[in-house]
Amino acid sequence: MPEPALFFEDLAAVAPHVHRGIHSQTLYDGPDLRLVLFAFAPGEELSEHTAARPAVVHVLDGEGDAVVGGSPHALMPGTWFRMPARMAHSIRARTPLRLALYLLPAEA
Repeated sequence: MPEPALFFEDLAAVAPHVHRGIHSQTLYDGPDLRLVLFAFAPGEELSEHTAARPAVVHVLDGEGDAVVGGSPHALMPGTWFRMPARMAHSIRARTPLRLALYLLPAEA
């Protein structure tokens, strides 16, 4: 039997706004992709870190700032970026911020 489709009508609605801290939830974890939703309270930050896999970040709503590979970028609804594995990055929320993180298969 084939694998069923996974469908979200409103991805942002799945990630609750938070009043403090950072909330993350994994919506899908398969061999091809891992989808994690993040919700940040204003002022919260993920300090500089790296991931072992390439990653895509898509901002669903809110505003913030990111430093990706040493370059600063403003985050706003619709912002999208891809990073290769092991690229240093950080994210800070200026307002309530929700984003989708897609971890891709490891590069060969």
